[in-house]
This record gives sequence, C-alpha cells and structure tokens, in this order.
Amino acid sequence: MTTDNTLHSIAVSLFSEVLANEQLIRSRLSRVLPKGMEISHFSVLNHLARANGERSPAQLAKSFHVTRGAMTNTLSKLEWAGYVHIRPDWDDARRKMVSISPAGTRARDAAISAIMPLITEVVTELGEGNVRATLPVLREMRAKLSDES
Repeated sequence: MTTDNTLHSIAVSLFSEVLANEQLIRSRLSRVLPKGMEISHFSVLNHLARANGERSPAQLAKSFHVTRGAMTNTLSKLEWAGYVHIRPDWDDARRKMVSISPAGTRARDAAISAIMPLITEVVTELGEGNVRATLPVLREMRAKLSDES
C-alpha cells in the first residue's frame, strides 16, 4: 500500500527528473541548432511543417501553451528571417494566418539534420525498448497537464 509520503516523494521525483531533463535537452539542442535559430523558432517551424497548412497566431500560441504576445514575438523573428509568411485572414481582416516558407522548410530541415545525431545517440544509449516504454507515460502526463490549461 502506498502512503501519502511515498506518493508525494514519487511525484516530486518525477517532476524533478522531467524538469532537469527539459533543461538539459534545451541546453544541448541550443548548442547544435543552426546559428541564430532558437528552440522556439525550430518548434514553430517544425509544427508548421508537420501541420501541412496555415495556422493563426492564436492557434499556435494555444498549441505551445504560450501567450499571444510571446508567439507574436517569435513569429516576427521568423518572418524577419524569411522563414514564415504572415498574411491577413481573408475572412476576418483582424486575424492573420501563418505558413512556413520554402526558406523556413530548409531551415527546419537543417535543424533536424543538426539535432539528429544528438537525439539518435541518446535513444541508442537508453535503448529503443526503454524509450518505447517511456513514451506512453510521457504522452499521458502531457495530456493530463494539458487538460488543466
């Protein structure tokens, strides 16, 4: 039988490990991403490339659990770099729509090429079976945390 103290200890350990891993992942990725590309830039480009279509800044902000202002800042940098196209929404001129540009696709592909050796090495060292077993737990944790947003 699990006591409250044991449950609290497990919960704190889980969140501590996730936070420590997130910090280490961000640090390592930042070092290997192409010059001038931030993790937030890569994340948005990757999302747009996989979405196969346009998204509004509000949709992107919701997807990344950031404020609209933070997303606008990221999108402005990506637009300045030529990585995204931002146009007015034809149905509602107050809104904008964002799509990845050909240069953005190339930048995203370069970023993936740069990070692939790092992530492949980590998965190899952990073992494919361990990673496959961990993914459902992490996905479920993300879903539970997203429900409360």
